[in-house]
Amino acid sequence: MSEQAIMTEEETVTTIDTEKGNFSYDTNYEYDAGIGLNEDVINYIVDVKDEDDWVRNFRLKALNVFNRKDMPTHWATKDLENIDFDVIRYYLSKGQTPSRSWDDVPDEVKETFERLGIPEQERKFLAGVEAQFDSEASYSRMKEDLEKEGVIFVGSTEGLKEHPEIFRKFFGKVIPTNDNKFAALNSAVFSGGSFIYVPPGVKVSQPLQAYFRINAENFGQFERTLIIADEGAELTYMEGCTAPKFETATLHSAVVELVALKNAKIQYITVQNWSNNVFNLVTKRAIAEEGAEVKWIDCNIGSRLTMKYPGVVLNGEGARGEVLSIALANDGQHQDTGAKMIHRANNTSSNIISKSISIGEGRSTYRGQVHIPDHLKNCKNNTECDALLINTNSRTDTFPAITVRGDGNSVQHEASVSKVSAEQIFYMMQRGLSEGEAMSLSVNGFVNDLVKYFPMEYSVELKRLIDLEMEGSVG
Repeated sequence: MSEQAIMTEEETVTTIDTEKGNFSYDTNYEYDAGIGLNEDVINYIVDVKDEDDWVRNFRLKALNVFNRKDMPTHWATKDLENIDFDVIRYYLSKGQTPSRSWDDVPDEVKETFERLGIPEQERKFLAGVEAQFDSEASYSRMKEDLEKEGVIFVGSTEGLKEHPEIFRKFFGKVIPTNDNKFAALNSAVFSGGSFIYVPPGVKVSQPLQAYFRINAENFGQFERTLIIADEGAELTYMEGCTAPKFETATLHSAVVELVALKNAKIQYITVQNWSNNVFNLVTKRAIAEEGAEVKWIDCNIGSRLTMKYPGVVLNGEGARGEVLSIALANDGQHQDTGAKMIHRANNTSSNIISKSISIGEGRSTYRGQVHIPDHLKNCKNNTECDALLINTNSRTDTFPAITVRGDGNSVQHEASVSKVSAEQIFYMMQRGLSEGEAMSLSVNGFVNDLVKYFPMEYSVELKRLIDLEMEGSVG
């Protein structure tokens, strides 16, 4: 590792605050759809965003689907019963057009993102940044050389208006409105999120990043992200998420659609650190065409309940899909995460590696689906689920659903549950570490083989977040 890289890592560690995301600013919103959800709210959003009639019809139909659909029961938990859709605010915004300069961002919004270090990250290692504050992006900019190559990186609002010929072709095709109740909710009230298009053969060498910030109480954030990598294109996209702690519930329900065309590669990295009043209910899915590769790298820390199962539909011969997932559940938290791999072509392969840590009375759940029909040949899947229990009352569950037919396909599944070794902790304490430091070292060792896949800035922060979560977890 170079001296410069070492310095960057040390600087990153020292700037991480234990309460990094736990703050909010009093904000006067220019646009407010009010409380509750009905057709008036939908029409308000459409009018404020000046959307076309087809978008209004799309939203209203989605609202009807949402109202008709019951809460999920199979892939679900009783915690969902605590969501009161009638007390949520579905649209809040300071303005409709994202600034291209940090100097033009409203003061309280700019202070929020400066406190979270987003401008500094953009200067250091990013090819482009979008920063969303409640319902809309407040800042969005990409390097000029990428614009010259035809790369598009804008918010979903701009994507709808400025690039309809690309946007409409794929929008709602990977995740249809009726996929589940929360996909329907997002389709009705979506706002913000990213739209990215990378032209054929263009390889974006530096990551593009979006940062999603919830500032308001009793708020729902519903970003919609659509990423298209054309033939032979490559990109890495990273997202970070935070919210302050409120006594009342906050809802985050995003939809993410990825399209990797022939021989394209998409890597999608998430590090979330939601406060423990957030219901994080996200639908993420990709389509991989012939020879394409999609990799989800997912870290779930914080939230009251997370339900997230990134998936890849392996649509073309030789397509590859991968999900690498880390989940950490502390007291009062349930990390219900996993992956879905749907094989639809010969010679496709998928890999799922999931690691979870349960602390105190925290609960982690792995839910997975792998489907290989009998008419396919030479398809392969590997699934590994490892869980670590920290305390006596910690809980973990594994629910794999694997359907493999035909003679020429292969699947392997491995699952393990373990507890932190008391002997190991004792040995490290004899070497001068405190009990908390020893516990943190053990947990970081447990996830280390996955953390190495994160960019350095994210891997350092992830390790630090684990250290903070382990404080007070022993005894």
